[in-house]
Amino acid sequence: MSFRVVRSSKFRHVYGQALKREQCYDNIRVSKSSWDATFCAVNPKFLAIIVESAGGGAFIVLPHNKVGRLAADHPLVGGHKGPVLDIAWCPHNDNVIASGSEDCVVKVWHIPDGGLIKTLTEPVVDLIYHQRRVGLVLWHPTALNVLLTAGSDNQVVIWNVGTGEALVKIDCHPDIVYSACFNWDGSQLLTTCKDKKIRIINPRTGEVESEAVCHEGSKATRAIFLRHGLVFTTGFSKMSERQYSLRTPDALNEPIVMVELDTSNGVMFPLYDPDTNLVYLCGKGDSVIRYFEITAEPPFVHYINTFQTPDPQRGIGMMPKRGCDVTSCEISRFYRLNNSGLCQVITMTVPRKSELFQEDLYPDTLGDSPALTAEEWVEGKDAEPILISLKDGYKPPESKATITVTKRNILDKGGAKTGKTQNATQVPDKTLQEFADEIRKLKAMIVKHENRIRALEAEVALSKANADEDGSGGDGLNAGHALGDDEV
Repeated sequence: MSFRVVRSSKFRHVYGQALKREQCYDNIRVSKSSWDATFCAVNPKFLAIIVESAGGGAFIVLPHNKVGRLAADHPLVGGHKGPVLDIAWCPHNDNVIASGSEDCVVKVWHIPDGGLIKTLTEPVVDLIYHQRRVGLVLWHPTALNVLLTAGSDNQVVIWNVGTGEALVKIDCHPDIVYSACFNWDGSQLLTTCKDKKIRIINPRTGEVESEAVCHEGSKATRAIFLRHGLVFTTGFSKMSERQYSLRTPDALNEPIVMVELDTSNGVMFPLYDPDTNLVYLCGKGDSVIRYFEITAEPPFVHYINTFQTPDPQRGIGMMPKRGCDVTSCEISRFYRLNNSGLCQVITMTVPRKSELFQEDLYPDTLGDSPALTAEEWVEGKDAEPILISLKDGYKPPESKATITVTKRNILDKGGAKTGKTQNATQVPDKTLQEFADEIRKLKAMIVKHENRIRALEAEVALSKANADEDGSGGDGLNAGHALGDDEV
């Protein structure tokens, strides 16, 4: 008699559940770009989705309570001249979001509490350096206002958004950078590249600390740092089979685990929860979300379950833990985009009978306070992220102070600081002027349309009169023809 020993884990029975359609977001024109990005970014205040936009690039920002069918003329964030390729919310200010685009520019935006009432075209700051499209934006996990961008010019740039300056320019990739990820305290950077290599880089100096071939297939590879330093990757084999692997930073070329999943051709995005050590694999074009638990004992990566959906996904976003519902034992929440314009909300829950706070499911998690300033980080300081307890739930703070950008004047030898500061006092006058301009344009358009309508009405009346005259003459002619035929 044989029996199988079942591994003990509190996440063994995690199950996914899709919310009803009326609790989801509908009528969203998701971007049709072929760029391998998730097209979706979420935080406890807002949901942002890259959308199709005529004459440039745009994304939509929705407060979480704005569920249901979206109006076709809903305000956008739209200042890019080319399609938006990637977006990322600032982890330290839920009202600030960065976007990278085909127009080679990175823009940082401030979204007011409650969402947008009109289309936003004025960013807080433009970050201009890349020569080709920018397909990757990533915030530093512990330092305030530090942003990483990567473009098709093979350059990786780390910015201080507070001054609009490029702090570090990393030029060690011979081809396009597919993904980037900071480690737990932001002291190391992990990248994957089209040359099939995975690299661990010092983000302050740009020096490559170690590198190795990751997956041998030619399609896009993704890699993330796990909380305790291991590296998890997804990619393709030579035979185009999808794989995932687990590696140690000091032996990148020798994976601890390498597993082939299937032969689908969609790029797999690993979404990671550092509190539970769960990795969710979401493939582009897949109709499933697979989830695994990473542990210290073999086989290290433990398959838990698969959440099945009826339709393929175009993109996906994952809510930070502080936005999850602790009263229902929700450990993850996903926002899944499909081809029909629906953004489906999926919750992952551990079944527990008790309604008390489950401390083992909710250890202290990443908060929204930075551990360092950008200046401290540049000087060489590292710090663990500041954690918060979810025992009483998380309440998003009211809008933090608008991000202020102070650019140094390079013409001033004294180094005085001048320039583009986003002050609350400047905004009302500017807004009133914009409204006045829009009203003037609308009035001109209405007058133009009225004149055109009058001209068309006159043409229609004239055509009708001519048709009546032709009709009466034509009837007599037809009668004559009929008579002639009879006589014959």
